[in-house]
Amino acid sequence: MRKLIDLSHTIRNGLVTFKGLPAPLICDYLSREASRKSYTDGTEFQIGRIEMVANTGTYIDCPFHRYADGKDLNDVGLERFVDLPSVVVRVDHRERIEIDVHDFEDVDVNGRAVLVHTGWSEHWARERYFESHPFLTRKAAEVLRERGAVLVGIDSHNIDDTRMCNSRPVHTVLLKEEILIVEHLRGLEQLPTDGFSFSAVPPKIRGMGTFPVRAYARL
Repeated sequence: MRKLIDLSHTIRNGLVTFKGLPAPLICDYLSREASRKSYTDGTEFQIGRIEMVANTGTYIDCPFHRYADGKDLNDVGLERFVDLPSVVVRVDHRERIEIDVHDFEDVDVNGRAVLVHTGWSEHWARERYFESHPFLTRKAAEVLRERGAVLVGIDSHNIDDTRMCNSRPVHTVLLKEEILIVEHLRGLEQLPTDGFSFSAVPPKIRGMGTFPVRAYARL
């Protein structure tokens, strides 16, 4: 069997993924103790309840996230989420946080998921994670679009620069061409440069463009 590498963060009660957005509330809808009243002796169940915004944990963005007429989670075909041939591009955040055109010069991205490994996930769940994080430039996004990438992922807080303004050029460029985006990845240091597949499957939901995924690589 081929090896599976989990690339997702764990969603837990109270986790803050993006400052200003509420943390998830995870609790019992029906506790095991309460369920005993409805079943015969020795039988019990737990029914969980979660309240959260879609941008929680490791998540995928579909065109509807940016564009009102874009495809939502229901409209994007399953083949766009599963077993995508993939390549890793490595840019150490200790050296720089801007990922630009030259980082993709010698990389074959056509028909592939492009995963950008910066090492930023080491700051996950800390205050540092939200500040001056690695990001792609607009020109880098345009090159990935022109050269046929089908998905772009990053192990950072946002694929766009969030420091100085509220524009999101990378989301704008990629999602306009139905190039999916995965943010808040982890564990990319475990992957080879290429020769593996990437999957990040959300639920099939009408009217939403973003949702948490269990992202993984198959080596």
